Amino acid sequence: SLDAPQEITRDHLRGFLAELHRLRAQKSSMARKLSSLRTFFRYLLKHRHVSKDPMAGLNNPKQSKPHPKRLNVDQAFSVLDGHQTAADPEGLRDVALAELLYGSGLRISEALRLNVEDLDLSGSFVRVMGKGSKERLAPLSDTCVQALRAYIDQRSSLVIPNPDPMAPTEPALFLGQRGKRLQRRQANRVIDRLAQEAALPESISPHVLRHSFATHLLESGADLRGVQELLGHERLSTTQRYTHLSLSAIVKTYDSAHPRGKKTGK
Repeated sequence: SLDAPQEITRDHLRGFLAELHRLRAQKSSMARKLSSLRTFFRYLLKHRHVSKDPMAGLNNPKQSKPHPKRLNVDQAFSVLDGHQTAADPEGLRDVALAELLYGSGLRISEALRLNVEDLDLSGSFVRVMGKGSKERLAPLSDTCVQALRAYIDQRSSLVIPNPDPMAPTEPALFLGQRGKRLQRRQANRVIDRLAQEAALPESISPHVLRHSFATHLLESGADLRGVQELLGHERLSTTQRYTHLSLSAIVKTYDSAHPRGKKTGK
């Protein structure tokens, strides 16, 4: 047994990690335990209770990266079409938000940062400020343009008049409580409610609509780099994580595109 922290070596820690593997601990749980140990030994080193950090060079187990959840086309349409009869300002806002997330693949943070002036409905595009303050133009589907027009016509009903005539008007496209910019938590509830109304088997988040946008484009034969641009990804590898094409879609692409894969009928 070890009586003091300074007696702990890297071999001891590797043995601890091996024991966690033997017990079939989740990789995320192992990573948390190692993170706690790193913090502990940094503290001991800082206060000179140990002369060296045995955690140095000991890496976390490689984490698996599960594919994000996505909807099939019928499910996506049921979420969007089930609320199309909305006539009140909030209902029109909810439809416009969902159409934008699925039709243009925006991050929820990007959608909520939009101002009315960022829209060009006649040109069918929106100016988006993405990660790293990188600006891009995202196309708008015809259905999304219609939904946005219907919402903007009623948007003023969500604005609460300010008694100060000199106060600036709220520029946000999507308005929430008290006429202020819609918050992420409220937006999550909006999308979850639309999913419930569409009788989906489980709840969904705004990111599910973005991921479904990318997946459906790729399954329809869209170029991966084109989808990368639409999503605003800096690296192609990030876009690839969003893809989990069905085997039939992969085989179809191979048969139609590869010289040795084309069916000859012989």
